[in-house]
Amino acid sequence: MIEREFQILSLEQGENKHFLGMLNLFGEVFEDAPSYCSAQPSDAYIDSLLNSDTFYALVAEQDGEVVGAIAGYELKKFEQERSEFYIYDLAVAEFHRRIGLATALIDAFGKIARERGAWTMYVQADPIDAAAVALYDKLGVREEVFHFDIEPK
Repeated sequence: MIEREFQILSLEQGENKHFLGMLNLFGEVFEDAPSYCSAQPSDAYIDSLLNSDTFYALVAEQDGEVVGAIAGYELKKFEQERSEFYIYDLAVAEFHRRIGLATALIDAFGKIARERGAWTMYVQADPIDAAAVALYDKLGVREEVFHFDIEPK
């Protein structure tokens, strides 16, 4: 049996190598290298993200390689003194799928959300991505909503 142990790390300022590994993983898994790999942010930008109190990035590492990652945001609400956590991106390298790694990343993200006093977490999934939809159906309650991209002018 092949050993596939991993360690989940919550990225902090200065862990830019892991951050770039996360971007490269997203580019590979989502088949979107232009978005994630062609104009990667500077060290200063990465440090500012990792030092903020609203952005969170966690990676699953095995033997120094990023094999899974989750990135998201804390959104402070205006109607009550509470926040929601938005899972922006979640990916697991193909060889490491179906062993609970995505769930472990969501659980670790959820622990941060709970510690920050969030009342919920949410995520979007494309209907065509059956694996993601099945995972999120297992973990939460599905809402049928529309998503609109609006160009800022």
